[in-house]
Amino acid sequence: MGNYLIPANSKKSLMIFGLFYPFDLILFGSALGATLLLLVILPIAEVTFAIIAIIPVCVGALLVFPIPNYHNVLTVIINTITFYTVRQRFIWKGWCVLDELEKITK
Repeated sequence: MGNYLIPANSKKSLMIFGLFYPFDLILFGSALGATLLLLVILPIAEVTFAIIAIIPVCVGALLVFPIPNYHNVLTVIINTITFYTVRQRFIWKGWCVLDELEKITK
């Protein structure tokens, strides 16, 4: 018998550290930069402003966080939005038992 080696996830080699696409790192870096800017601008002595300042990096980390069976949360959100907003048309190209029975009875 032939033993074939099939990679489990061949697209993983295209990712940085096997987890992130360049866009993910740009997104997270932008969120981190916005957070650092807000930490400098806002008076973080108050808890409300401190929470507001760290929101960008938290949202960015949540979006690029890897989850099983998907690349990351951002991919899940994009796929969900696409599924519900893009009109889908499925054309049947297979066989059907009822179609075969109709041919036999005619």
